[in-house]
Amino acid sequence: MAIGLTPFRHRRSRGLARASLIALWLLTAVVSLLELNGESRSLLLRAGTPDAWIVPVIVAGAALDLVLGLAMWRWHRRWVYLSAGLAMLGMTAVGTVMLPDLWMDPLGRLRKNLPIAALLWLLHEDAPA
Repeated sequence: MAIGLTPFRHRRSRGLARASLIALWLLTAVVSLLELNGESRSLLLRAGTPDAWIVPVIVAGAALDLVLGLAMWRWHRRWVYLSAGLAMLGMTAVGTVMLPDLWMDPLGRLRKNLPIAALLWLLHEDAPA
């Protein structure tokens, strides 16, 4: 490896990790709203959520995803990654309690949060305070 390439590769890799998480959060917000009466509703009904709460819960979750995605896009700061990590942990805990079988979902609905947590941790360590 040539001298001086490591810092560039490091920045490029972290930039790719950051861009992928931004896309994940923003697209999750959009898809949640597009699927308002589809899969999102179905999951909440299966979890026993009262019908009157379903739309507000989905919209609140989408708003949180949107805010976190936009914050990651705007700022490369530790507080952003910490906030995203706490939100992800909270959603994972709620999902685990309400629908523990999601851990066995072939699409990895909850398992995907493990590599997301790792990326958030790396970006948190890399970001300025």
